Amino acid sequence: MSDVGFHEDGTRSAFNPRTMMVVTAIGALAFIAVLILGAYAPDLRSGRNGGSHALSNAATGFSGLVRLADETGRNPVIVRSESDLKNEDLAVITPDHGYAELGKILATRGPRATLLVLPKWRTTADERRPGWVQVPGLLPAGDPESTLYPANPLKIARSKGHGEALVKVDPTMPADVGFLAPAVVQTMSGKDVNPLITTPSGGIVLARVGGGNLYVLSEPDLLNNHGMGDEHQARAALSLLDHLNSTDSDGVLFDVTANGLGRSRSPLKLAFDAPFLAVTLTIFVAMLLAGWQALARFGPVRRRERAIAFGKAALVDNSAALIRRAGREAHLGGRYVDVIRDRAVSLFRLPLTSDPATLDVRLENLNPEHSFALVAEAANHARSRDDLLRAAQSLNHWLEEVQR
Repeated sequence: MSDVGFHEDGTRSAFNPRTMMVVTAIGALAFIAVLILGAYAPDLRSGRNGGSHALSNAATGFSGLVRLADETGRNPVIVRSESDLKNEDLAVITPDHGYAELGKILATRGPRATLLVLPKWRTTADERRPGWVQVPGLLPAGDPESTLYPANPLKIARSKGHGEALVKVDPTMPADVGFLAPAVVQTMSGKDVNPLITTPSGGIVLARVGGGNLYVLSEPDLLNNHGMGDEHQARAALSLLDHLNSTDSDGVLFDVTANGLGRSRSPLKLAFDAPFLAVTLTIFVAMLLAGWQALARFGPVRRRERAIAFGKAALVDNSAALIRRAGREAHLGGRYVDVIRDRAVSLFRLPLTSDPATLDVRLENLNPEHSFALVAEAANHARSRDDLLRAAQSLNHWLEEVQR
């Protein structure tokens, strides 16, 4: 059947081309946006989940210390990749639990200055205020004890504090590092744990592990947001960071990979990072060009022909095709002879007769040099399409000759 739904100028009217192009463009941009967000969603997390890390605004978080370090020109850096820990600056590690995997982080740091803050509080999310937490109590002592297990197992103890000054055992410790004991003091002990700051009773609060630059702080309330609410504690925290940092440092690193907030590596993300971004853009441009070629039309719309055409010519063509498919072409020679005979009778106004032999004698006399009987006999005895074609051509030539 023929095409329908055209305007008079030959253009389609089912859909508006501009509308379809806008819909396609919006769909393509939305798809690309979903891919980009899917690739970078882990890196865009704010970290305001009530955890004990540098992005948390909860009482047990350390965002206050980060902000304070930034305001005082200490250039804090939030580290989301373990490779970024290969820096001479002091790195502050604040795991939420003692069973957090710290092996790769500590191996990456190596001999560089690292401050590990042990977990202390058991928290639950505050449903009324996102990012806040409720503190039902302390973690079991076995939780922080396993932080450095099995290389350096620790022993944790808790006692009540009354705001007394903690004791600086290390003589090189600056005078500004003057922490006061919180309400509940968490202390530690263990093999190769060399005390730097202790309680008046001798419980270790800050220590150097072994002979390297790994420092462990057992009491997180000295540095977390709850502790930074006291000006005295905040001043002591900044002095501690300066003391533990290297002499050539440019800032302080605050790691969040131990809290599950590190950057993820994925093939989808690689497609939008250098050097693969150039390949991605090239493919995108190629797709745009292919889409433009598919949408742009060169010249007017060409309407398809009808499957069943109008007119006598179509009827003859269809009949011929039917005869050709039936294999009956070679049997039409006699019929074509009758057509030529009737045509000659009409042209030359020969008298009508019912005797074909008498009529053939009269046709013979029209052109003695080209016998009608011979070409008619060839047409009647045709056995193939080629034989019939040659006979039909001879009959046409005979008719043309007698008309001259």
